[in-house]
Amino acid sequence: MGFKKTLKNKTSSPSSRKNNSKTGAKKNLAVLYGLGTLLAISSALPAYVQSNFLGQFIDLQTIGYIIMIANASSLVAILLFPNLIKKLTNYFVTQVSLTVYGASLLGLAISENAAMAIMSIVIFIISSNLIWINMDVLIESFSQNKSTGRTRTIYFTFINAGWILSPLASSYLITKGEYSLIFLVSALLVIPVFSIFAHQARGLKHDVAYDHRALWPVVVRMFKDKNRRGIFMISLLLQLFYSSAVIYIPFHLLHNLGMEYGVLGPIFSLMLIPFLIIEIPAGIMADKYWGEKEMLIAGMLIISVSLFSFYFISSPIIWLWAIFLFLSRVGAALVEAMRESYFFKIVDAKDLVDINLFRTTGPIAYIIASALAIIVLYFFPLNYLFLFLGLIMLSGLTFAVGLRDTK
Repeated sequence: MGFKKTLKNKTSSPSSRKNNSKTGAKKNLAVLYGLGTLLAISSALPAYVQSNFLGQFIDLQTIGYIIMIANASSLVAILLFPNLIKKLTNYFVTQVSLTVYGASLLGLAISENAAMAIMSIVIFIISSNLIWINMDVLIESFSQNKSTGRTRTIYFTFINAGWILSPLASSYLITKGEYSLIFLVSALLVIPVFSIFAHQARGLKHDVAYDHRALWPVVVRMFKDKNRRGIFMISLLLQLFYSSAVIYIPFHLLHNLGMEYGVLGPIFSLMLIPFLIIEIPAGIMADKYWGEKEMLIAGMLIISVSLFSFYFISSPIIWLWAIFLFLSRVGAALVEAMRESYFFKIVDAKDLVDINLFRTTGPIAYIIASALAIIVLYFFPLNYLFLFLGLIMLSGLTFAVGLRDTK
Protein backbone atom coordinates (compact mmCIF):
# COMPACT_ATOMS: atom_id res chain seq x y z
CA MET A 1 0.00 0.00 0.00
CA GLY A 2 2.78 2.39 0.94
CA PHE A 3 4.65 1.49 -2.28
CA LYS A 4 1.61 2.29 -4.42
CA LYS A 5 1.12 5.64 -2.70
CA THR A 6 4.76 6.58 -3.20
CA LEU A 7 4.64 5.53 -6.85
CA LYS A 8 1.50 7.56 -7.41
CA ASN A 9 3.13 10.66 -5.97
CA LYS A 10 6.20 10.20 -8.11
CA THR A 11 4.20 9.84 -11.28
CA SER A 12 1.68 12.57 -10.56
CA SER A 13 0.73 14.76 -13.49
CA PRO A 14 2.17 18.25 -14.07
CA SER A 15 -1.29 19.75 -13.43
CA SER A 16 -1.44 17.93 -10.06
CA ARG A 17 1.97 19.27 -9.08
CA LYS A 18 0.89 22.76 -10.19
CA ASN A 19 -2.23 22.56 -8.01
CA ASN A 20 -0.15 21.38 -5.05
CA SER A 21 2.21 24.29 -5.67
CA LYS A 22 -0.69 26.76 -5.69
CA THR A 23 -2.10 25.23 -2.50
CA GLY A 24 1.30 25.49 -0.80
CA ALA A 25 1.67 29.11 -1.90
CA LYS A 26 -1.76 29.99 -0.50
CA LYS A 27 -0.90 28.30 2.81
CA ASN A 28 2.41 30.15 3.05
CA LEU A 29 0.71 33.45 2.24
CA ALA A 30 -1.86 32.79 4.98
CA VAL A 31 0.97 32.22 7.47
CA LEU A 32 2.70 35.42 6.33
CA TYR A 33 -0.53 37.40 6.68
CA GLY A 34 -0.78 36.24 10.31
CA LEU A 35 2.87 37.06 10.99
CA GLY A 36 2.34 40.48 9.41
CA THR A 37 -0.52 41.20 11.83
CA LEU A 38 1.54 40.27 14.90
CA LEU A 39 4.53 42.28 13.69
CA ALA A 40 2.28 45.24 12.93
CA ILE A 41 0.87 45.24 16.47
CA SER A 42 4.39 44.97 17.87
CA SER A 43 5.73 47.88 15.80
CA ALA A 44 2.57 50.02 16.00
CA LEU A 45 2.27 49.97 19.80
CA PRO A 46 5.39 52.17 20.20
CA ALA A 47 4.78 54.19 17.01
CA TYR A 48 2.50 56.91 18.36
CA VAL A 49 4.33 57.25 21.68
CA GLN A 50 7.97 57.28 20.56
CA SER A 51 8.24 61.07 20.23
CA ASN A 52 6.58 61.65 23.60
CA PHE A 53 8.70 58.89 25.17
CA LEU A 54 11.89 60.58 23.95
CA GLY A 55 10.40 63.90 25.07
CA GLN A 56 10.99 62.78 28.67
CA PHE A 57 14.74 63.05 28.03
CA ILE A 58 15.25 65.54 25.15
CA ASP A 59 13.42 68.43 23.42
CA LEU A 60 11.45 68.20 20.13
CA GLN A 61 14.23 69.58 17.92
CA THR A 62 16.72 67.08 19.35
CA ILE A 63 14.18 64.33 18.71
CA GLY A 64 14.22 65.45 15.07
CA TYR A 65 17.99 65.00 14.93
CA ILE A 66 17.77 61.53 16.52
CA ILE A 67 15.09 60.43 14.03
CA MET A 68 17.31 61.71 11.19
CA ILE A 69 20.32 59.76 12.46
CA ALA A 70 18.26 56.59 12.96
CA ASN A 71 16.78 56.74 9.48
CA ALA A 72 20.09 57.64 7.84
CA SER A 73 21.49 54.50 9.49
CA SER A 74 18.45 52.56 8.24
CA LEU A 75 19.12 53.80 4.73
CA VAL A 76 22.69 52.50 4.83
CA ALA A 77 21.52 49.17 6.29
CA ILE A 78 18.84 48.76 3.61
CA LEU A 79 21.35 49.40 0.81
CA LEU A 80 23.68 46.74 2.27
CA PHE A 81 20.82 44.31 2.95
CA PRO A 82 20.61 42.58 -0.49
CA ASN A 83 24.17 41.24 -0.26
CA LEU A 84 23.48 39.91 3.23
CA ILE A 85 20.31 38.14 2.08
CA LYS A 86 22.02 36.66 -0.97
CA LYS A 87 24.86 35.27 1.15
CA LEU A 88 22.90 34.03 4.17
CA THR A 89 19.36 33.48 2.74
CA ASN A 90 16.32 35.59 3.52
CA TYR A 91 15.05 33.02 6.04
CA PHE A 92 18.18 33.21 8.23
CA VAL A 93 18.46 37.00 7.96
CA THR A 94 14.80 37.32 9.01
CA GLN A 95 15.58 35.36 12.19
CA VAL A 96 18.48 37.71 12.96
CA SER A 97 16.34 40.80 12.25
CA LEU A 98 13.62 39.55 14.60
CA THR A 99 16.15 38.90 17.38
CA VAL A 100 17.71 42.38 17.13
CA TYR A 101 14.26 43.96 16.89
CA GLY A 102 13.07 42.19 20.06
CA ALA A 103 16.24 43.18 21.92
CA SER A 104 15.76 46.86 20.98
CA LEU A 105 12.23 46.79 22.42
CA LEU A 106 13.51 45.30 25.67
CA GLY A 107 16.12 48.06 25.75
CA LEU A 108 13.36 50.67 25.42
CA ALA A 109 11.35 48.98 28.18
CA ILE A 110 14.19 49.30 30.69
CA SER A 111 15.55 52.70 29.56
CA GLU A 112 16.09 55.06 32.46
CA ASN A 113 18.32 57.65 30.82
CA ALA A 114 18.68 59.50 27.51
CA ALA A 115 21.67 57.48 26.26
CA MET A 116 19.96 54.11 26.53
CA ALA A 117 16.65 55.42 25.19
CA ILE A 118 18.34 56.96 22.14
CA MET A 119 20.47 53.89 21.41
CA SER A 120 17.46 51.59 21.71
CA ILE A 121 15.20 53.77 19.52
CA VAL A 122 17.85 53.92 16.80
CA ILE A 123 18.22 50.11 16.77
CA PHE A 124 14.43 49.73 16.87
CA ILE A 125 13.97 51.95 13.80
CA ILE A 126 16.73 50.20 11.83
CA SER A 127 15.60 46.64 12.63
CA SER A 128 11.90 47.37 12.01
CA ASN A 129 12.74 48.73 8.55
CA LEU A 130 14.73 45.60 7.71
CA ILE A 131 12.08 43.14 8.94
CA TRP A 132 9.47 44.53 6.54
CA ILE A 133 11.90 44.05 3.65
CA ASN A 134 12.31 40.40 4.70
CA MET A 135 8.53 40.11 4.67
CA ASP A 136 8.31 41.78 1.24
CA VAL A 137 10.66 39.18 -0.24
CA LEU A 138 8.68 36.32 1.33
CA ILE A 139 5.30 37.64 0.15
CA GLU A 140 6.58 38.25 -3.38
CA SER A 141 8.02 34.70 -3.49
CA PHE A 142 4.52 33.21 -3.23
CA SER A 143 2.64 35.81 -5.31
CA GLN A 144 1.49 35.64 -8.94
CA ASN A 145 1.61 38.72 -11.15
CA LYS A 146 -2.04 38.54 -12.25
CA SER A 147 -3.23 38.72 -8.62
CA THR A 148 -0.55 41.05 -7.23
CA GLY A 149 -3.01 43.81 -6.35
CA ARG A 150 -5.22 41.40 -4.40
CA THR A 151 -2.31 39.66 -2.65
CA ARG A 152 -0.55 42.87 -1.59
CA THR A 153 -3.72 44.58 -0.39
CA ILE A 154 -4.83 41.52 1.60
CA TYR A 155 -1.38 41.50 3.19
CA PHE A 156 -1.57 45.20 4.01
CA THR A 157 -5.10 44.82 5.35
CA PHE A 158 -3.84 42.24 7.85
CA ILE A 159 -0.99 44.59 8.79
CA ASN A 160 -3.38 47.51 9.16
CA ALA A 161 -5.65 45.42 11.39
CA GLY A 162 -2.73 45.31 13.79
CA TRP A 163 -2.26 49.07 13.52
CA ILE A 164 -5.94 49.71 14.30
CA LEU A 165 -5.78 47.73 17.54
CA SER A 166 -2.59 49.44 18.73
CA PRO A 167 -3.60 53.04 19.60
CA LEU A 168 -6.33 51.84 21.97
CA ALA A 169 -3.93 49.34 23.51
CA SER A 170 -1.21 51.99 23.84
CA SER A 171 -3.47 54.45 25.64
CA TYR A 172 -4.59 51.68 28.02
CA LEU A 173 -1.05 50.44 28.70
CA ILE A 174 0.22 53.96 29.42
CA THR A 175 -2.37 54.35 32.17
CA LYS A 176 -1.26 51.02 33.68
CA GLY A 177 2.51 51.08 33.41
CA GLU A 178 3.58 54.14 31.46
CA TYR A 179 5.82 53.70 28.41
CA SER A 180 7.83 50.71 29.66
CA LEU A 181 4.80 48.41 29.58
CA ILE A 182 4.11 49.28 25.92
CA PHE A 183 7.64 48.34 24.89
CA LEU A 184 7.56 45.17 26.97
CA VAL A 185 4.30 43.96 25.37
CA SER A 186 5.73 44.75 21.92
CA ALA A 187 8.82 42.69 22.75
CA LEU A 188 6.73 39.74 23.99
CA LEU A 189 4.85 39.67 20.66
CA VAL A 190 8.13 38.85 18.92
CA ILE A 191 8.15 35.43 20.64
CA PRO A 192 5.09 33.97 18.80
CA VAL A 193 6.30 35.53 15.53
CA PHE A 194 9.69 33.84 15.89
CA SER A 195 8.09 30.54 16.96
CA ILE A 196 5.62 30.42 14.05
CA PHE A 197 8.35 31.42 11.61
CA ALA A 198 10.60 28.60 12.86
CA HIS A 199 7.74 26.06 12.87
CA GLN A 200 6.88 26.90 9.25
CA ALA A 201 10.51 26.78 8.12
CA ARG A 202 9.94 24.10 5.49
CA GLY A 203 7.29 26.14 3.69
CA LEU A 204 8.91 29.55 4.08
CA LYS A 205 12.44 28.59 3.08
CA HIS A 206 12.55 29.26 -0.63
CA ASP A 207 15.26 29.05 -3.27
CA VAL A 208 15.18 32.29 -5.27
CA ALA A 209 17.68 33.02 -8.04
CA TYR A 210 18.31 36.61 -7.00
CA ASP A 211 19.35 39.20 -9.54
CA HIS A 212 23.00 40.02 -8.82
CA ARG A 213 23.06 43.48 -10.38
CA ALA A 214 24.84 46.20 -8.42
CA LEU A 215 22.86 49.02 -6.85
CA TRP A 216 23.95 51.84 -9.17
CA PRO A 217 22.57 50.33 -12.44
CA VAL A 218 19.23 49.80 -10.66
CA VAL A 219 19.22 53.45 -9.52
CA VAL A 220 20.04 54.62 -13.06
CA ARG A 221 17.27 52.46 -14.56
CA MET A 222 14.77 53.76 -12.03
CA PHE A 223 15.45 57.40 -12.86
CA LYS A 224 15.39 56.73 -16.61
CA ASP A 225 12.09 54.81 -16.47
CA LYS A 226 9.28 57.31 -15.79
CA ASN A 227 7.02 54.61 -14.34
CA ARG A 228 9.58 53.32 -11.82
CA ARG A 229 10.62 56.88 -11.01
CA GLY A 230 7.02 57.98 -10.62
CA ILE A 231 5.96 55.19 -8.26
CA PHE A 232 9.18 55.67 -6.25
CA MET A 233 8.41 59.37 -5.77
CA ILE A 234 4.78 58.65 -4.87
CA SER A 235 5.98 56.15 -2.27
CA LEU A 236 8.41 58.76 -0.91
CA LEU A 237 5.59 61.29 -0.54
CA LEU A 238 3.33 58.75 1.18
CA GLN A 239 6.11 57.92 3.64
CA LEU A 240 6.62 61.64 4.20
CA PHE A 241 2.98 61.87 5.25
CA TYR A 242 3.32 58.81 7.52
CA SER A 243 6.40 60.24 9.22
CA SER A 244 4.58 63.46 10.09
CA ALA A 245 1.49 61.50 11.16
CA VAL A 246 3.41 59.23 13.54
CA ILE A 247 5.84 61.74 15.05
CA TYR A 248 4.44 65.26 14.85
CA ILE A 249 0.62 64.97 14.86
CA PRO A 250 0.48 63.16 18.26
CA PHE A 251 2.98 65.66 19.68
CA HIS A 252 0.91 68.59 18.35
CA LEU A 253 -2.37 67.23 19.73
CA LEU A 254 -0.91 66.38 23.15
CA HIS A 255 1.39 69.32 23.83
CA ASN A 256 -0.01 72.17 21.73
CA LEU A 257 -3.75 71.47 21.87
CA GLY A 258 -3.86 69.78 25.30
CA MET A 259 -5.59 66.54 24.33
CA GLU A 260 -5.01 63.39 26.40
CA TYR A 261 -4.08 59.79 25.51
CA GLY A 262 -7.49 58.62 26.74
CA VAL A 263 -9.06 60.69 23.95
CA LEU A 264 -6.41 60.16 21.29
CA GLY A 265 -6.39 56.34 21.54
CA PRO A 266 -9.97 55.90 20.24
CA ILE A 267 -9.51 58.67 17.63
CA PHE A 268 -6.32 57.08 16.27
CA SER A 269 -7.99 53.66 16.07
CA LEU A 270 -11.02 55.13 14.30
CA MET A 271 -8.87 56.98 11.78
CA LEU A 272 -7.16 53.75 10.71
CA ILE A 273 -10.38 51.94 9.74
CA PRO A 274 -10.08 53.01 6.04
CA PHE A 275 -7.05 50.75 5.74
CA LEU A 276 -9.30 47.78 6.55
CA ILE A 277 -12.27 48.64 4.34
CA ILE A 278 -10.63 50.29 1.31
CA GLU A 279 -7.43 48.48 0.38
CA ILE A 280 -8.73 45.02 -0.65
CA PRO A 281 -11.56 46.39 -2.87
CA ALA A 282 -9.11 48.89 -4.35
CA GLY A 283 -6.60 46.11 -5.10
CA ILE A 284 -9.27 43.98 -6.79
CA MET A 285 -10.42 46.93 -8.90
CA ALA A 286 -6.83 47.66 -9.89
CA ASP A 287 -6.36 44.03 -11.02
CA LYS A 288 -9.66 43.68 -12.90
CA TYR A 289 -10.98 47.05 -13.98
CA TRP A 290 -9.29 50.42 -13.56
CA GLY A 291 -5.58 50.03 -12.98
CA GLU A 292 -3.87 52.16 -10.33
CA LYS A 293 -3.51 55.64 -11.82
CA GLU A 294 -6.90 57.19 -11.09
CA MET A 295 -6.98 55.98 -7.49
CA LEU A 296 -3.44 57.29 -6.87
CA ILE A 297 -4.52 60.75 -8.04
CA ALA A 298 -7.61 60.72 -5.81
CA GLY A 299 -5.60 59.54 -2.81
CA MET A 300 -2.92 62.23 -3.19
CA LEU A 301 -5.58 64.97 -3.39
CA ILE A 302 -7.32 63.72 -0.23
CA ILE A 303 -4.04 63.61 1.74
CA SER A 304 -3.18 67.17 0.66
CA VAL A 305 -6.59 68.55 1.70
CA SER A 306 -6.29 66.78 5.07
CA LEU A 307 -2.86 68.24 5.78
CA PHE A 308 -4.13 71.74 5.01
CA SER A 309 -6.95 71.14 7.50
CA PHE A 310 -4.43 70.18 10.21
CA TYR A 311 -2.86 73.62 9.75
CA PHE A 312 -6.13 75.54 9.97
CA ILE A 313 -7.79 73.69 12.90
CA SER A 314 -6.39 75.48 15.95
CA SER A 315 -8.76 74.18 18.64
CA PRO A 316 -8.98 70.73 20.31
CA ILE A 317 -12.41 70.01 18.80
CA ILE A 318 -12.45 66.22 19.07
CA TRP A 319 -15.09 65.42 16.43
CA LEU A 320 -13.48 67.78 13.88
CA TRP A 321 -10.02 66.27 14.34
CA ALA A 322 -11.54 62.78 14.15
CA ILE A 323 -13.17 63.58 10.78
CA PHE A 324 -10.05 64.98 9.13
CA LEU A 325 -7.73 62.36 10.59
CA PHE A 326 -10.12 59.71 9.21
CA LEU A 327 -10.20 61.47 5.82
CA SER A 328 -6.39 61.61 5.70
CA ARG A 329 -6.26 57.81 6.06
CA VAL A 330 -8.84 57.35 3.30
CA GLY A 331 -6.34 59.05 0.99
CA ALA A 332 -3.37 57.18 2.46
CA ALA A 333 -5.14 53.80 2.11
CA LEU A 334 -5.81 54.45 -1.58
CA VAL A 335 -2.23 55.52 -2.26
CA GLU A 336 -0.72 52.67 -0.22
CA ALA A 337 -2.84 50.02 -1.97
CA MET A 338 -2.08 51.36 -5.43
CA ARG A 339 1.61 51.88 -4.67
CA GLU A 340 2.00 48.23 -3.67
CA SER A 341 -0.09 46.94 -6.56
CA TYR A 342 1.74 49.00 -9.19
CA PHE A 343 5.29 48.41 -7.97
CA PHE A 344 4.98 44.67 -7.40
CA LYS A 345 3.50 44.20 -10.86
CA ILE A 346 6.77 45.42 -12.36
CA VAL A 347 9.16 43.45 -10.09
CA ASP A 348 9.57 39.85 -8.85
CA ALA A 349 11.12 38.31 -5.74
CA LYS A 350 14.42 37.90 -7.60
CA ASP A 351 14.61 41.69 -8.05
CA LEU A 352 15.91 42.08 -4.51
CA VAL A 353 17.90 45.24 -5.24
CA ASP A 354 14.83 46.92 -6.75
CA ILE A 355 12.71 46.02 -3.70
CA ASN A 356 15.38 47.31 -1.31
CA LEU A 357 15.73 50.54 -3.28
CA PHE A 358 11.96 50.99 -3.19
CA ARG A 359 11.90 50.52 0.59
CA THR A 360 14.52 53.23 1.09
CA THR A 361 11.63 55.67 0.67
CA GLY A 362 10.72 55.06 4.33
CA PRO A 363 13.97 56.20 5.96
CA ILE A 364 14.55 58.89 3.29
CA ALA A 365 11.11 60.34 4.06
CA TYR A 366 11.79 60.35 7.80
CA ILE A 367 15.09 62.16 7.19
CA ILE A 368 13.36 64.76 5.02
CA ALA A 369 10.47 65.17 7.48
CA SER A 370 12.86 65.60 10.43
CA ALA A 371 15.01 68.12 8.53
CA LEU A 372 11.91 70.01 7.41
CA ALA A 373 10.55 70.03 10.96
CA ILE A 374 13.83 71.36 12.37
CA ILE A 375 13.80 74.24 9.84
CA VAL A 376 10.08 75.01 10.24
CA LEU A 377 10.21 74.94 14.05
CA TYR A 378 13.08 77.39 14.02
CA PHE A 379 10.84 80.02 12.39
CA PHE A 380 7.21 78.95 12.93
CA PRO A 381 4.87 77.04 15.27
CA LEU A 382 4.47 73.29 14.66
CA ASN A 383 1.16 73.57 12.78
CA TYR A 384 3.00 75.28 9.87
CA LEU A 385 4.74 71.96 9.21
CA PHE A 386 1.42 70.51 8.04
CA LEU A 387 0.90 73.44 5.64
CA PHE A 388 4.29 72.87 3.99
CA LEU A 389 3.71 69.11 3.84
CA GLY A 390 0.34 69.67 2.16
CA LEU A 391 1.99 71.78 -0.54
CA ILE A 392 4.73 69.19 -1.05
CA MET A 393 2.14 66.41 -1.29
CA LEU A 394 0.44 68.14 -4.23
CA SER A 395 3.55 67.42 -6.31
CA GLY A 396 2.50 63.77 -6.21
CA LEU A 397 -0.22 64.56 -8.74
CA THR A 398 2.47 65.20 -11.38
CA PHE A 399 4.05 61.80 -10.78
CA ALA A 400 0.70 59.98 -10.72
CA VAL A 401 -0.50 61.58 -13.96
CA GLY A 402 2.76 60.56 -15.68
CA LEU A 403 2.40 56.83 -14.89
CA ARG A 404 1.53 54.35 -17.62
CA ASP A 405 -1.60 52.66 -16.27
CA THR A 406 -1.71 48.87 -15.98
CA LYS A 407 -5.24 48.81 -17.47
